[in-house]
Amino acid sequence: MVEEAMKAYRGELLQSFARLAEKLKVMNPELVVVEDDVEAKYLGQMGLKAVVEEGNAVAVSLRSRLAQELVRAELAKDASEAPSLEFEVAYEFTRRGLMGAAKKRDLLLAHSIRTVDDIDKTLNLFVNRLREWYSVHFPELNDLVDDHRLFVTIVSQVGTRDEMDLERLKSIGVPEGLAKRIVDAASKSVGADVSEHDAEAVRTFASISLQLYDLRSQLEGYIGRVAKEVAPNVTELVGPLLAARLISLAGSLEELATMPASTIQVLGAEKALFRALRTGGRPPKHGVIFQYPDIFRAPRWQRGKIARALASKLAIAAKVDAFSGRFIGDRLREELQQRIAEIKKVYAAPPKRKEEKARPPARPARPGRPPKRREGRGGQREGGRGEGGRG
Repeated sequence: MVEEAMKAYRGELLQSFARLAEKLKVMNPELVVVEDDVEAKYLGQMGLKAVVEEGNAVAVSLRSRLAQELVRAELAKDASEAPSLEFEVAYEFTRRGLMGAAKKRDLLLAHSIRTVDDIDKTLNLFVNRLREWYSVHFPELNDLVDDHRLFVTIVSQVGTRDEMDLERLKSIGVPEGLAKRIVDAASKSVGADVSEHDAEAVRTFASISLQLYDLRSQLEGYIGRVAKEVAPNVTELVGPLLAARLISLAGSLEELATMPASTIQVLGAEKALFRALRTGGRPPKHGVIFQYPDIFRAPRWQRGKIARALASKLAIAAKVDAFSGRFIGDRLREELQQRIAEIKKVYAAPPKRKEEKARPPARPARPGRPPKRREGRGGQREGGRGEGGRG
């Protein structure tokens, strides 16, 4: 039963329906009502007239007395056993569906890029904390070294300012000029002295941060390999990391393939899009594809056009990756580069700003008319009674 249900879910023709169709051919009815396009097409090939009507009265009636039909087909002993059988079939159907979904490598790709994002967030927190912590001992290093990974490496591999040695710094990848400035700053540092126990705590924290950098690099390599296998055309267009991010935002490669180019263009900018729809403001021109080098390096007036061209090629690439498997990424990339070059040439100069309509001048006040004065509730009107009360 489960296997038959899985075939029906995948849109395959069931053998039981084929046998039923043979009987219908002998009966030769005027019209057959079915719930599936595959069944209607099969009946049409046999010369029978069939129409698709989902949720028709016969199907609804059959589902309402499913327990009785299971007993009649001798799949259940009695009506009390039928619910248990229905649960077992539904459970096994769901289990197999989840197993099939887990085998799709695009889901592994999506989880990998999400992990990279989580590592980036963690590293930002860790590095900022490490810089503040280490600045108690050697504050000058924070200003000298802007690169976060290099800063973490120095603290982890060298340690305290007293251990800052030119050759030691050069051995871990510090440029010679920067290494000399670090050694000079260490000899004149205004930071506080720390004990060996305190220094070891900072170095341990730096070592853990450095391991996170190494893990991120390993995941990037893994994403690069899997992305080329799962979505070679999309990867050829935008690179493995952006390809994985697009698949992650869409939910799967098939979901990305079914999206129009206009949706792919703003994928990742849903909040800005809904805010624009709600407030009547300008909609976003691009979402996560802003990370594409030719978009974020382009002048602002070219970005929307380049994003539109890229989204169109991505829509084609995703469909080919999901449903065909052919490699056309090199041709798509060449066409995209030609279109980008055309955009940069045609729209080299910024567009002229639209002139605002001149507002009509304010109406001048009429001459000779004094401005209106409002009196308080207890005020005295002109020509009214005086202070003495009644006049």
